[in-house]
Amino acid sequence: MTRIIKSLLPAALAVLLAGCSMQVTDRNTARYRVALVAKSEDAEFWKAVIVGAEAAATEYNMQLTVSAPDNEENYDEQNRLIEKAVEDGAQAIVFSAIDYEANAAAIDAAAAAGVTIIGIDSAVHSDHVAAYIGADNYGAGQMAAQSALDGTEGTLCVGLINYEVNGANGRDREQGARDTLAESGRAEIIDAVSTHPDSQSAYRDALTMLRAHPEINVLIALNETTAVGAAQAVEQLHRTDDLWLAAFDSNIQTLDALQSGAADALVIQNTYGMGYFGVESAFKLLAGQGSSVEKSSITTTRIITRDNMFAMDKQKALFPFG
Repeated sequence: MTRIIKSLLPAALAVLLAGCSMQVTDRNTARYRVALVAKSEDAEFWKAVIVGAEAAATEYNMQLTVSAPDNEENYDEQNRLIEKAVEDGAQAIVFSAIDYEANAAAIDAAAAAGVTIIGIDSAVHSDHVAAYIGADNYGAGQMAAQSALDGTEGTLCVGLINYEVNGANGRDREQGARDTLAESGRAEIIDAVSTHPDSQSAYRDALTMLRAHPEINVLIALNETTAVGAAQAVEQLHRTDDLWLAAFDSNIQTLDALQSGAADALVIQNTYGMGYFGVESAFKLLAGQGSSVEKSSITTTRIITRDNMFAMDKQKALFPFG
């Protein structure tokens, strides 16, 4: 599904992004055409990315097209959307890969056609990505594991709930968590599963894991949908008091879980910033300002718990454009 962003967002929206450069651009510049090919348009994570991309497109007077496959496993559809963006005349593609390897050929072909490629959120195995903007996913996995080490005592019996096994994000987050737990000397990984990137699959797999291994006292869920499903499983089994759930991303369900005790820590990414800086980088590269664009830019991640979730800086992270 593809849509053209026609409405202008209020200029004040962009101000809400901490550290966002608000430089004045030449409004007489010809409108560059940029395509954002995301993993989804439905998840709150991607809605925030799209809002950030829209704000940058408005500020820099760019024509923005947004598209995404029908689910976060459909890399074939993503490849078709990349091809369509090239056919439709996109001068730059801002892209987050579902599959690190399987999306590479389509990205290489787009670059060969003269399209500027900017990666966000999840990397792709291509040498033709001009700039990448995203979280330190290995470090984010470390943060999730460290929250459990800091928040619990004794031996940690850990279950890992991952997603999109061929994506760079999930792979790096899991490795960061595994390394941190191993280095602690007080944690054992009891089970790990890669589930489909939807909350119902994550719920079923987390429920199965916890029933098979009741000794698990820490769950780490590595993206938004697995976070929602894992929290539902914790509530279903009445484990809110004796199990630590560290999870990712902010939406109504994960925030409710944090308040209720079903989740204990959330790793929050700068989703708005990924979209904003991705489109801003596209403008600068197309406008001949490539010297001001970093090859790799790491966006901020924060760990949020019930103890700090109402602090002003944490509220800005949880609600980046609210």
